[in-house]
Amino acid sequence: MPSVREFLLPDLGEGLTEAEIVRWLVADGDMVAVDQPVVEVETAKATVELPCPYAGVVTRRYGGEGDVLAVGAPLVAVTVEETAAPAGEPRATGSGSVLVGYGTRETPRRRPAPAAVPAVTVPVRPAPVPGSAPAGPAGPVPVVSPLVRQLARRHGLDLRSVPGSGAGGLILRSDVDAAIRRAEREPAGVGAVTAVPGPAHGPHGSDGPEPVRVPLRGRRAAAAAKFSRSRREIPDATCWVEADATALLEARAALARPDGAPIGLLALLARICVAGLARHPQLNASVDTAREEIVRWPATHLGFAAQSDRGLTVPVVRDAHLRDTAGLAAELARLTAAARAGTLTPAEVTGGTFTLNNYGVFGVDGSTPILNHPEAAMLGVGRIAEKPWVHEGRLAVRRTVQLSLTFDHRVCDGAEAAGFLRHVADRVERPLRLLEDL
Repeated sequence: MPSVREFLLPDLGEGLTEAEIVRWLVADGDMVAVDQPVVEVETAKATVELPCPYAGVVTRRYGGEGDVLAVGAPLVAVTVEETAAPAGEPRATGSGSVLVGYGTRETPRRRPAPAAVPAVTVPVRPAPVPGSAPAGPAGPVPVVSPLVRQLARRHGLDLRSVPGSGAGGLILRSDVDAAIRRAEREPAGVGAVTAVPGPAHGPHGSDGPEPVRVPLRGRRAAAAAKFSRSRREIPDATCWVEADATALLEARAALARPDGAPIGLLALLARICVAGLARHPQLNASVDTAREEIVRWPATHLGFAAQSDRGLTVPVVRDAHLRDTAGLAAELARLTAAARAGTLTPAEVTGGTFTLNNYGVFGVDGSTPILNHPEAAMLGVGRIAEKPWVHEGRLAVRRTVQLSLTFDHRVCDGAEAAGFLRHVADRVERPLRLLEDL
């Protein structure tokens, strides 16, 4: 006989508690097969397609594009034909398939994962957490996500008056957002939900158009939290130097990957950074505040800033110290394409030990970036521009670049940081010296 099975938003790992629906891959009434992708969701880490563990007919999709769902909330309902199992054998309830870092079956299970991706537990539908929200006449308020409770507190909402649209009355972020919008539209004293109002007038006390409010969520929310933590915890300092990059550009023009594709400037800078970290390993590190230790990492996992229409991301080239220049170029190209397409996996945006930030592509000369917590250092590269320069004792027009190093002052002093930066500048000016580092 047919029955309705609900596919719940799985535990996405990395401490994430919610995901935003980017687009549906099926419609109500569609037939789906086991492990067929049904929805594309975006978390604070990556965008991923989720496969449904049931075969049948889609009878309901929970939420529309742009809605944010909590982990454990239903994603899609599927009407399946139950088949009788042979005597003594349990009836199958789903595929049990597991994505890289994601789970789709209903029962908790752990699966070994690659070293770069920690195993995750796939939960059953979560029950309300006792004491997680004020109790009303009907009992505890069913809220799973701490972000939902924080949002409600920030706007002065009483969650007992917010109807939940999730399973079992679960209050989702979309429910709180809707309640806030209703409260802002209604006069004071009207309606069951109240919110803390904003200023009645603009910043200068005059009437004017209402400000535009952009929800801080997804990757931007994760980035904001990381930036704030970095500023709170890391005593950073920055030193910089200007270098003649003319020879580096000439070297780039002479190099090519085995497939014939050109070697990009970022790949050459990445190779220079890897060589510099081999000589100055104190910068390939982080601080363990709980144990009061500096942790120097034996491998270099090189992050690099990549801009896309989804915002800033920092993909990570794993084991960059084991790759030659062509290998670095190929991996940088692959990760950049994935960042622009929004298909980076959580494993590809975590675990970095040092970051290379080429902000010169935006036409600026220099910057003092915020460190990518918990990393101890970041190299910034400005634009390459023609300038008068003394070259071999004569004034000439050369292509110069400003290099800046932001570092955690707990892991090294200024002399060590300057030593790394000078190493980088020397290889930019004399790229053949990279042969000394092989």
